[in-house]
Amino acid sequence: MHSPNKSNADNAITTENSALLLIDYQSLILLGIQSHDRTLLTNNVVGLARAARAFDVPAVLTTVNARGFGGPLLPELRAIFPDLKTRDRTIINAWEDENFVAAVKETRRKTLIIAGLWTEMSLALPVLSAVEEGCNVYFVADASGSVNPESHQLAVQQLIQAGARPRTWQQVMFAWQRDWACEDTVDAVREIISCHGGAFPQSLIYGEALSGGGEARTLQAPRRGIQPVGMGR
Repeated sequence: MHSPNKSNADNAITTENSALLLIDYQSLILLGIQSHDRTLLTNNVVGLARAARAFDVPAVLTTVNARGFGGPLLPELRAIFPDLKTRDRTIINAWEDENFVAAVKETRRKTLIIAGLWTEMSLALPVLSAVEEGCNVYFVADASGSVNPESHQLAVQQLIQAGARPRTWQQVMFAWQRDWACEDTVDAVREIISCHGGAFPQSLIYGEALSGGGEARTLQAPRRGIQPVGMGR
């Protein structure tokens, strides 16, 4: 296999170079999302967060006006990161909050994977600011929503035009896994897929059976919805 060129190597997502930023995943903001199914969005960000935890990728959590219109952090995320401080702020653009930016810099990671609940605000504003500062930014397009589909799509197009790279949450997880021969995280990835991967778990179960393993050892039948609060990774 040929070696990737330098630019491709610099842009690759790895567990060693990336940090996950989760912005404004709050109960009351979630109620305003109309462009996507809210249960699906929650499922996607929980799957992403569980993957970061499984791969020991540093995460930064921030909320906006949590005691007011924003509401508390989603309990599903709090269950995944019970000891991680959530930085609440009043500034709309998280990148303009000194405490948040300081926490991002503390990760010492050059590749930022940003997911924000409200596409036009929680996601777009900090992504644009980070790109302007020269950061290598990926954004998780299927973990965000807006007041209508058009608003979501326009914001996503704006981010792509600015130079940020769109990914799905499963693309991020598989980039972290990279090789199924890395057995330390295979079971965790399979469990995350079984809980949050939609129809994909069925193919894994079928593949296990074809390979002579009978019923999957690490996968149960696919379950709808998100993982219950308090369940481990």
